[in-house]
Amino acid sequence: MLVLRLYDKVDAEKLTIDSEFFKDLGLDSLDFVEMIVAMEDEFQFEIPDGDADRLKTPRDIMQYICDKEDVYE
Repeated sequence: MLVLRLYDKVDAEKLTIDSEFFKDLGLDSLDFVEMIVAMEDEFQFEIPDGDADRLKTPRDIMQYICDKEDVYE
């Protein structure tokens, strides 16, 4: 959530764990790609395009990172 809050195109006031990037936060496809790159830089692994296309909310990203890093909630 911190990485998303720090991304300049995301309105921190509208950001929740279930905010949809396109519908609720108003990101366009370029913004979304830049946000995915920021996530890759922060967590130091690549998110393939096919996987990134399925990430619609911060919760999706959190679950993806947990699964990728074998972290259990």
